[in-house]
Amino acid sequence: MFFKYPYKLFSVAKETTKKQGKLIVFSAPSGSGKTTIVKHLLKQPELNLEFSISATSREARGKEIDGKDYYFLSLKEFKNKINNDEFLEWEEVYRDNFYGTLKSEVERIWAQGKHVIFDIDVSGGLRIKRKFPEQTLAIFVKPPDLNELVRRLKDRGEESPEKISMRVAKAPAELATAPLFDVIVVNANLKDALQNAHDLVARFIAEK
Repeated sequence: MFFKYPYKLFSVAKETTKKQGKLIVFSAPSGSGKTTIVKHLLKQPELNLEFSISATSREARGKEIDGKDYYFLSLKEFKNKINNDEFLEWEEVYRDNFYGTLKSEVERIWAQGKHVIFDIDVSGGLRIKRKFPEQTLAIFVKPPDLNELVRRLKDRGEESPEKISMRVAKAPAELATAPLFDVIVVNANLKDALQNAHDLVARFIAEK
């Protein structure tokens, strides 16, 4: 099934054949702190989580490592995998710039007896939730306000002013999707946000 939106094309794949663990989705505008939260949760052994590595058709940047940061595929390879129904979800973010979650990645983690945790954009997160409504806990990480979001992006010192402006311009549309998630974690204080996220995930995993 295919859906078209301005500047984007994405697909929801047929359901993967194996259903074992649970799926923990964290989505947010860039700068909200979701990656920090996900990294913290991955260090908690009692949660039994494994990070889902996304596939992309873009080239590696800087010190990014294939199989650790992303699975880097050529455009042809990515499209072949789409045609072969190998993705749980995928999206063309920009022209010929694809990102997606391979079914094999989720099944790899489930085969280890672990739960899958995603650090993923809001569109991908909601698609996974729609595909696996009972198995998925979809958490939206929200900054206290846009001014704080801008400050955090600038403090990173990793991106150009133009790139920061692009991320900030995209944030209102992303924030508007927050009510579609299972729960919203407001990251005004990192310590509180980490504890809140841990408690939410622990309770969900404990549910039968």
